[in-house]
Amino acid sequence: MPLHTSAADHIRDLGDYVSASPSSFHAAHEGARRLAEAGFTGLDELQPWDAGAGKFYVIRDGALIAWVTPAGAGPTTGFNILGAHTDSPSFKLKPKPTTGRFGWLQAGVEVYGGPLLNSWLDRELQLAGRLVMLDGTQHLTATGPLLRFPQLAIHLDRAVNEGLTLDKQQHMNPVFGLGDPDGEDLLGLLADRVSGSSDGQGGGAAGGTAPIDPEQIGGYDVVIADTQPPAVFGAKSEFFASGRLDNLSATHAGLAALIAHADAAGSTSGPEPAPIAVLAAFDHEEIGSASRSGACGPVLEDILVRISDGLGASVSQRRQAFAASFCVSADAGHAVHPNYAERHDPINRPVLNGGPLLKINANQRYATDAAGAALWARLCGEAGVPYQEFVSNNVMPCGSTIGPLTATRLGIRTVDVGVPLLSMHSARELCGVEDPHRLARVTALFFGTAAGL
Repeated sequence: MPLHTSAADHIRDLGDYVSASPSSFHAAHEGARRLAEAGFTGLDELQPWDAGAGKFYVIRDGALIAWVTPAGAGPTTGFNILGAHTDSPSFKLKPKPTTGRFGWLQAGVEVYGGPLLNSWLDRELQLAGRLVMLDGTQHLTATGPLLRFPQLAIHLDRAVNEGLTLDKQQHMNPVFGLGDPDGEDLLGLLADRVSGSSDGQGGGAAGGTAPIDPEQIGGYDVVIADTQPPAVFGAKSEFFASGRLDNLSATHAGLAALIAHADAAGSTSGPEPAPIAVLAAFDHEEIGSASRSGACGPVLEDILVRISDGLGASVSQRRQAFAASFCVSADAGHAVHPNYAERHDPINRPVLNGGPLLKINANQRYATDAAGAALWARLCGEAGVPYQEFVSNNVMPCGSTIGPLTATRLGIRTVDVGVPLLSMHSARELCGVEDPHRLARVTALFFGTAAGL
């Protein structure tokens, strides 16, 4: 499919993608479903690949790697990589998850990443993720509205508006029903709401799966997600509110751009050979990326090596290909907050709908250097897209992304960019309607551009 011609169409499709992706596993499989619909072939890491020129994807747990190898690609052809991530700050289901007292049924959860705890209060929430059976088969599950973190009434905490303190162990235990926890089984509810199955490799999830036997569940990776639908609002319909914009906004932009690039047959912007366009949507970024499906792990290198091997590359030629490669690390960034302007750099103050961010940090918390900044400026100029520079206030700690990890692990030059947000790490984040579409447009151009050094 081509890129959406309007920001409004793109934002509606982003809303559909977020709604279909309450967990990293759902995000990977929904991405795979869209790629398969566009003619991409799913590959299994357990099998040999005969994958030359063409369109392919691989799922590894909650990560999705997809690529387009153009005709004429050789052993030293470089990779143009859009890096993103599929996970978001939330809460993860603990072992022995069915708890409760005083007639309430509650779910035992552990904090995942760095969520804004208060933003999760008094919302209708769901459980979503994967169930792995004793025989190794995997199933996606999503309950729909099931849980709530109920806030204490102001009558019982008169000072709450002077400062709310939430204990992660004591206060963040959501309720999901009434009764005796000894007679209830939260895993049974998850088993009843299985929404798809997968082998965990290249294939997408199949819908319409019958309920499974909870006694056969050997393990699970299940998180809490908001159920409120995404919404466009504002005086001129300029705002978009949704869960998981950090970082499904970039994953979705990469999917749209890669599919559009494949439809355009991998053309380049110059006489150089077309690069191999890659979308790398990692899992576990919010908790440090140290996993087999995270950016600190081997997943991207594993895939690039197998692509390179299929093109007949020697080790030396593969290093040449990496030297000719470029990674755009796309992750959400901060727009200036009108009520907390002192928390931002006094000069560089990005706004919503001002264009995607170029993220810069002197201590390499972002991987942007002068060469990356120049490439981003060039791409945005050619795409007719404005961009904004982001740098942190010197007294505020700077977050990081998969960018420095990818640059360090693979030696591939990397630039950090992203869509500006307010309420980052909230259960419901806020972006401008225009910026995700602009990111997709620049990414589509990047996929076909020989970036060089």
